[in-house]
Amino acid sequence: MIEPRLPRYQSGQRVKAAIDLLNDGSFPDASPEECLVSVGHIGEIVQIGCHTEANLFIYMVDFGKQLVVGCIEAEISAV
Repeated sequence: MIEPRLPRYQSGQRVKAAIDLLNDGSFPDASPEECLVSVGHIGEIVQIGCHTEANLFIYMVDFGKQLVVGCIEAEISAV
């Protein structure tokens, strides 16, 4: 059994990309594997979801210019 836990980050919190965020196919207007957000780019968490089977939080981060990317905790860090 997986123990429930709280998300590391909160909605409205500013975070920065810890790695280059590449298109996993979720953005049809970008090429596969195209860099959507470069490391160090700052955004704001606009929504938090949970993948219950994997016990992972998914953070929707607005990086500006109408670019909202789903990130796991390892892909972002606090500002």
